[in-house]
Amino acid sequence: MTTINPWINFNGNAEDAFNFYKSVFGGEFGNVIRFKDLAGPNFPVSEKDENKIMQITLRLDNGNMLIGNDVPEFMGKVNEQENRSKIHIGVDSKEKAEKIFNELSLGGQVAGPIGDSPWGTYGGMFRDKYGIEWIVEFNANK
Repeated sequence: MTTINPWINFNGNAEDAFNFYKSVFGGEFGNVIRFKDLAGPNFPVSEKDENKIMQITLRLDNGNMLIGNDVPEFMGKVNEQENRSKIHIGVDSKEKAEKIFNELSLGGQVAGPIGDSPWGTYGGMFRDKYGIEWIVEFNANK
């Protein structure tokens, strides 16, 4: 079995974002590793970065998981306005699509309001309050 799990970079607010995602999706945190947990002579960590997230996982149903981390300042900033990819969420009902869309887009920018699509699905597209782009979609033909 192959799984594909999105891994998202943040500019110091990964923990806040993942608490928000957990409030929407449910699930449980797996790994929560901070940079200070890996600090040592071969991997010095500044005081400014020590409590930032090196890796966090949110375990969802069906073996899916959302993974994230903070990018330490010495590596530069993540471009939160990039438009290269989106995270797709497929759900099993219009009601669930609306619930996730409405909760996850709260405080963000809706690019495509939830509704019927030209290709026969029910969905919508937005950038959440952390700059991550999502598509939530219900396909009755699946």
